Amino acid sequence: MISPARKIAYEVLRRVEAEGAYASDLLHTELGAGVKAADAGLATELVMGVLRRRKLLDFLLERQLKKPVARLDLPVALALRIGLYQLRFSERIPARAAVNESVELVKSAHKTSAATLVNAVLRRAANEARMPAEQFVAQHAPQAERLAILHSHPTWMVERWLARLGEQQTVALLEANNRAPRLSCALHDVKQREEIFAALQRTGLRIEPGNILQSAFAVSGGSPTRTESFRSGAISIQDEASQTIPLLLDVQANDRVLDLCAAPGGKTSPLVRAAGPSGIVVAADRHAHRLRAMREQFKRLVLTQVRLVELDAASPLPFGAFFNRILVDAPCSGTGTLARHPEIRWRLRPEQLQELHALQTALLKSALERLAPGGRLVYSTCSMEPEENEQVVAEALRGASGLRRLAASESAQALRDKLLPVGESATLFDRDGFFRSTPGALETDGFFAAVISRT
Repeated sequence: MISPARKIAYEVLRRVEAEGAYASDLLHTELGAGVKAADAGLATELVMGVLRRRKLLDFLLERQLKKPVARLDLPVALALRIGLYQLRFSERIPARAAVNESVELVKSAHKTSAATLVNAVLRRAANEARMPAEQFVAQHAPQAERLAILHSHPTWMVERWLARLGEQQTVALLEANNRAPRLSCALHDVKQREEIFAALQRTGLRIEPGNILQSAFAVSGGSPTRTESFRSGAISIQDEASQTIPLLLDVQANDRVLDLCAAPGGKTSPLVRAAGPSGIVVAADRHAHRLRAMREQFKRLVLTQVRLVELDAASPLPFGAFFNRILVDAPCSGTGTLARHPEIRWRLRPEQLQELHALQTALLKSALERLAPGGRLVYSTCSMEPEENEQVVAEALRGASGLRRLAASESAQALRDKLLPVGESATLFDRDGFFRSTPGALETDGFFAAVISRT
């Protein structure tokens, strides 16, 4: 017999590898109301744990296999990774269960001939599962490779971070990327805080305050999507740093606002509320199916005054009017979200950063052409990489007249009434005036933002 949790974990991991799907999306679909909470918790731990620790798991498996895991059939590789993850990282699961169910997973995938291999490899691995992984990595290995194995990141990524951040900050970032992220939520009306929190707690959820914003909070002990507060649009699930980005625009009532890369819409909703019924908010995206999903999301949030537009924002924009406020939350590598989306680290290639830079620069230049005099634009990404962040801003502004980046003190004014005391004391802006959040420091994703104004 294979437990429901392991069946779900195996199938999700298979689709992540074979179809390029995202684990969080698949888990949201698979872990419906019919799945027990304990099974949902274990399935999530196995999927995210295997993805976060894949390089280390493969390194340890290859000591037993004497050949690369990549040369194995996918069902065999996944069964081995799931089994070894349980042996090394889960103290609650008996070794016999981890080994036996991995063998059954291979059989259920019609790879019965590999069952003996899986059984033998995992039994040998179980004997050293409590031994520190450090002792298996060659002491003379280059620093980047050693850290990449032990913290399970691509070597090229670790090399970049070491060169830019140094060892201490790099290790802190690697460790943060391997921890389960906080499940943060946005409270859409802070005046209803006590009422909503009480309702959530009655469902068994545990509530913790935000680390930056008064309107943010974190939950544990269950899924907020199953609550009436979520269904009625009183709350949304959103990383706390992500919630902060649209606030930097300082949208006022009656403003004309453009959200240029709006899907999935989490940053659009606070813009709509701030602009009010007399404001104009245009939410654009190049994919029609993502706009349809946004429309459903806005129905839940009871936001009807959003104008959705399908367009390619890297080309000249089809608007005759100018906008007081523009948000360019650009498509990016997502290296600030590796804890939440660990599969990204195995898919991203270094050459893609320059490809993304070209797209992001085109998006920002296109948006700046529609920024009204006295207007404000926020360019943001969930990336940690300079090519996608400050280098994009510098290139877009090079030679441009009438545009300037706001200093940290000016940008922070938009947050003046929205921060918690801890948020006020934290360094949210660097000395160049850029907003930065680093995974681990405030338990958020890694975000970058630059605020630009037109004189």
